[in-house]
Amino acid sequence: MAVASALDRRDAVDLAAASIMVGLTFSWGLNYVAAKISYAGFDPVFVSIARSIIGGLCVLGWCWLRGIRLFKADGSLVAGIIVGVLFGVEFLCLYIGLEYTTVARNTLLVNTMPFWVLIGGHFLLGERINARKLGGLVLAFCGLVAVFSDGIAGGTEMTLMGDLLSLGSGILWAATSIVIKRSKLVETSAEKLLLYQLAGAAIVGVLVMPFAGPPIRAVSALPALALLFQSLYIVAFTYVLWFWLLRRYPASGLSSFAFLSPVFGVLCGAIILGEAPTTRIFVALGLIAVGLIIVNRPARKQVPG
Repeated sequence: MAVASALDRRDAVDLAAASIMVGLTFSWGLNYVAAKISYAGFDPVFVSIARSIIGGLCVLGWCWLRGIRLFKADGSLVAGIIVGVLFGVEFLCLYIGLEYTTVARNTLLVNTMPFWVLIGGHFLLGERINARKLGGLVLAFCGLVAVFSDGIAGGTEMTLMGDLLSLGSGILWAATSIVIKRSKLVETSAEKLLLYQLAGAAIVGVLVMPFAGPPIRAVSALPALALLFQSLYIVAFTYVLWFWLLRRYPASGLSSFAFLSPVFGVLCGAIILGEAPTTRIFVALGLIAVGLIIVNRPARKQVPG
């Protein structure tokens, strides 16, 4: 089995993997639009709960079919609980923030996560920031300024709150990643890690639900389909497919596609929801996308001699 796994491992991202990554990043960009559409029928907190429970049940079914052991002791429980709580609060920030701001601003602010990981890694993981990555951080910071200036110029106090919650989601996403890197979770299966996160999101959502609005706002087909799209396709399919790619291809090569997610998010929001991006949003998109490319670009290998 180990030999077969080793033979299946690729040293570089090939055309098939690149095509899948484009499809995945498009799906993740479209996910923000699906969430926004689902709010016509459901409260954002309820969407977070339902998405996590439905998706989690699908992942459990996948693990059962594949014979993946989830409940053996591996020392990851405490870290798993911490990550679950962080993930739960992160998604509440993302979903509630999305209700008050546009898809474009939400997706740009949430996808600043790699930059916060870079900063946290510098101080907590000993992963030093070099000049190239510092340049990417500066571009991302300029992109953040452009996003917030757009919200201040054309929005309301609620828009600003939505932007701040979206940014908070990106920061919490980064904190989740750092906890994983510093704990036993880095050695656990991807499916078990995902289930820790989905369980945390469901439990945190249930605790917050009494303070939120009515869970069901209106009964109609489109919001229900949007919720199922997030649960069955995004959580149960694309995340598992992402983990499959990570097992077979270098993470550095796959992460170089990260800049496409905010690009697709902005485009999908404009085309499907009619949220016309302003000049500031286009500037922010360019700055953050280029910053992501710079930060995620693999370092050049030194040639002997």
